[in-house]
Amino acid sequence: MPSMMERIKQFARSPQGRRTTEQVRRAAADPRRRAQAQRLLGRFRGGHR
Repeated sequence: MPSMMERIKQFARSPQGRRTTEQVRRAAADPRRRAQAQRLLGRFRGGHR
């Protein structure tokens, strides 16, 4: 049974993984999406109590 890292690597190399990676890159380049992600991370880090 492959380890979790091996499974992630296999997915990243697959056509679906490449599409997902490209979508994430495009979303990260969008200032509105970046701000949305920062707010979400702030909640996980304890900013919302």
